[in-house]
Amino acid sequence: MGTSPDTIGVVGAGILGLAIARRLQDTHPRARVTVFDKERAVGTHQTGHNSGVVHAGLYYQPGSLKAELCRRGGDLLRAYCDERDLPFDACGKLVVAADDSELAALKEIQRRAEINQVPGLRRLESHEIASIEPYARGAAALHSPATAITDFVAISESLAADVLAADGEVRLSTEVVRVLPVRNGVQLVTGGGERLRFDHVVLCAGLESDRLASTAGDRKEPAILPFRGEYLKLIPERADMVRGLIYPVPDPKYPFLGVHFTRRVDGSVDVGPNAVLATAREGYRRRDVSLADLRDILGFPGFWRVAKEHWRAGVAEVAGSASSRVFVNRAKAYVPSLTVADVVRGGAGVRAQAVDRSGSLVDDFRIHRLDRVTALRNAPSPAATSALAIAEHVVEAINLG
Repeated sequence: MGTSPDTIGVVGAGILGLAIARRLQDTHPRARVTVFDKERAVGTHQTGHNSGVVHAGLYYQPGSLKAELCRRGGDLLRAYCDERDLPFDACGKLVVAADDSELAALKEIQRRAEINQVPGLRRLESHEIASIEPYARGAAALHSPATAITDFVAISESLAADVLAADGEVRLSTEVVRVLPVRNGVQLVTGGGERLRFDHVVLCAGLESDRLASTAGDRKEPAILPFRGEYLKLIPERADMVRGLIYPVPDPKYPFLGVHFTRRVDGSVDVGPNAVLATAREGYRRRDVSLADLRDILGFPGFWRVAKEHWRAGVAEVAGSASSRVFVNRAKAYVPSLTVADVVRGGAGVRAQAVDRSGSLVDDFRIHRLDRVTALRNAPSPAATSALAIAEHVVEAINLG
């Protein structure tokens, strides 16, 4: 008699969870894979609120997981989009040094990008910038023609269809509230009181990643601090101000990339985001407040260390959140002709920023393995770009019978 097929539960139906589920099915075709998500549709949270950018790997520390998996992930994603006739537009990106004080940092980005083998990268002098982005200005820039845009929700929906076609299950409107190691397996407890046993579980819970992992016996740190990123949007009549993507030179002290211009696959252009501490883990609106989430934030020692070190930056971000004029003035450093009349309020997303007890902002992907549980504890940008490569990386380490 043959052995029973392995059962695997994946918590989280964003692009990352669905990519891992599909990779599990490809690698272990006899396994029974079930994906859980508390929402009624896939890709509802970080997947559905991100910028839609397919990153080429410019910024990441050579040798890091981000550097390794971003380049591989972008290639896999482009091939998948081509195969499934999903949108993928290599519109290119400019990283612009606003003035001479940023030239050294721009050179460091170029060094990293060259080590990471970013294709087609080219440095532009000030007078060459307008040939790529006519409205942009700066002391110098890097042009990455391989940087692209896509629709990550459409990709997630396609991956969910793949999971179902391979006899997997995608259980929406099913919240997993606890992950309990049991004899020779893992038990998932749902909000509805179900107790479901699996041979292995993968947690891709994003904004809830620390809480769920701790129920499985993982340490509490890194903890998630939610940062809301708010966007302005160019009015349709001014969308031609930006051909592709225009980014600033990021501050190396922060994992955020700063206010930038992002063309979407529908032709609209976002300006942003800022980074404001959210008062709820799913606080997409300013009025969204969760007392439980605030209690966790204020009770975490790492938060107070972050606040002490970075309070000035926090005040500046709040000012940009409160005033479109302040927001626009920051963006004008790269597109000087931009005015408040050119923009309207856009959407917002919440970044699940992992923070250690020391107050260090976790930059690289962080994956914890606990016997039969694999927990993705930090998966910020470029996680969507890297999703198919992260799936390879995660599944390779899962030992199934």
